[in-house]
Amino acid sequence: MKTLEAQLANYAAYHRDSRNIATHFVGIPMIVVAVATLLSRPSADLAGLTASPALIAAVLTALYYLRLDLRLGVLMSALLAGAVAFGAWAAAQTTAAWLAWGIGGFVVGWVFQFVGHFWEGRKPAFVDDLMGLIIGPLFVTVELLFIAGLYRGLQQRIEAQVGPVRRGRTPAQA
Repeated sequence: MKTLEAQLANYAAYHRDSRNIATHFVGIPMIVVAVATLLSRPSADLAGLTASPALIAAVLTALYYLRLDLRLGVLMSALLAGAVAFGAWAAAQTTAAWLAWGIGGFVVGWVFQFVGHFWEGRKPAFVDDLMGLIIGPLFVTVELLFIAGLYRGLQQRIEAQVGPVRRGRTPAQA
């Protein structure tokens, strides 16, 4: 299994344009919540816990994040719990509302992603490595932590491998 640093550096190599990263701050959370919403049906009540495919996917993903890094794994677990909670709420609404939240959020989230990658001039990371679909949410969380001045050592090690984030420019300017 790749280390946290290796996973983030691999993903970061596809995301050095600040505008692309900005679109990911919107698009990736939308996609995560939309997937949790769509996977929240069917569900079953098991001893007061609502079990669903969303819960199973979130638990497995959280375990992976925890294995990569305990502190970040705890943070990601809390964020995933929020997505699953929203998904359960949306799944309890009418079918039309559930689908609107799920499909609508998924489509709009991917529009943000593809606009960002147009600006980057590079394909999404998951095209070359499906793990990018799991690392994406961790990447945006870590990028926010970097902006907050946290995990400077990790940021420096990643930038030493893939270069710093650059101010956006259009592909024609590259």
